[in-house]
Amino acid sequence: MELRQLQYFVTVAQHGSFTRAARLLHLTQPGVSSQIRQLERDLGHQLLDRSGRTVRLTPVGEAVLPHARAALASAAAARRAAQEFGGLRRGHVRLGMVAGAALTPPSGLGTIPGLATTLAAFRQEHPGIDFSLTEDTTARMLSALRDGRLDLAVVGLPTPGSGREGDDGGSSLSGLALHTVLEVPLVAACPVDHPLAEASGAAPASGAGSGAGSVHGSGTGTVPGTGSSGGSGSGAGVTAPGRDALPVAALAGHALVSTPRGTGLRTALERALAEAGVAATVGVEAAAPPQLAELAAHGLGVAVLPDPGPLPGLRVRPLTDPVPRVRIALAWPAGQPSSPPTAALVAHLRQAYPGPAAAQAPAVTAAPSAMCSSAAAPSSTSRSSGK
Repeated sequence: MELRQLQYFVTVAQHGSFTRAARLLHLTQPGVSSQIRQLERDLGHQLLDRSGRTVRLTPVGEAVLPHARAALASAAAARRAAQEFGGLRRGHVRLGMVAGAALTPPSGLGTIPGLATTLAAFRQEHPGIDFSLTEDTTARMLSALRDGRLDLAVVGLPTPGSGREGDDGGSSLSGLALHTVLEVPLVAACPVDHPLAEASGAAPASGAGSGAGSVHGSGTGTVPGTGSSGGSGSGAGVTAPGRDALPVAALAGHALVSTPRGTGLRTALERALAEAGVAATVGVEAAAPPQLAELAAHGLGVAVLPDPGPLPGLRVRPLTDPVPRVRIALAWPAGQPSSPPTAALVAHLRQAYPGPAAAQAPAVTAAPSAMCSSAAAPSSTSRSSGK
């Protein structure tokens, strides 16, 4: 029995496919299959049922799987312990992030740097540390952190509803440490000819004047790796509650556009609808807020998202009763020693993104587009060695 065989077995069990496991492991499918058959011969039992379209665990496989994961976790811990003697000269960090996050922010970004900029600065200080960057839903990344498949993640979460420690408003965060980067309210964006676009005394289109449901400001807060920041006089001001606010209950009966289930944005929307005592149908799902806004502009429904700023053909209205809010946060396993590279990266990111408490403009609640590139979608993985 070899560690690599256990890794192949765990990967196939997780994804239910030899082909997908081989692709993730950067191996051939026959090679993965051969090694798992050798593992089965060594153990004297079949671990995987290959008879159906999806590979399934046999009863023996279900019993062996947690031990295989524990063995891999112990091997990783041994490597981390050895790394401590080498300081931060070498190492590897498995970093997850909500899919759709822009790694290269556009020009004119505000005072908070993009994620790619921050990672580049960290690697200049620690050139021997490389990264695996994985995009996935928040729910799956939280599970991966607990299982030891990720070291650190940038996740999207609904803001706490109860105010209790560890309450993220939807998912249990036990066993994880959190550092909030930014909190932002959600708004409704719909075509200008949509029934919900009408508001008393409102201008007919977003960004067309002071009646557009936004106020202009000089705030420049952004989420790491997201789109744009607010600018004074640019038409990209922050959403302010007022006479154009739309009660969440008004969304009932209208087709909605949102991110998939398992994302912080979708959970925040569903919590707000439940609190308002109404149900609404999400007719179209998309990976990231910019796609939600584009779909809404083409008449496919009312998009619920962080304020996208002025966009042609869209009317943006703040939501109220209740105000759904979502946050971007760093998450990592708590109560266990991190590898030196992971601990160093966590400290670097917390310094780069001090969080809402460090905001310099208390009157500005959130910048439009602050989370417009941060949502979740089907996973994909890329590896970076700083090249």
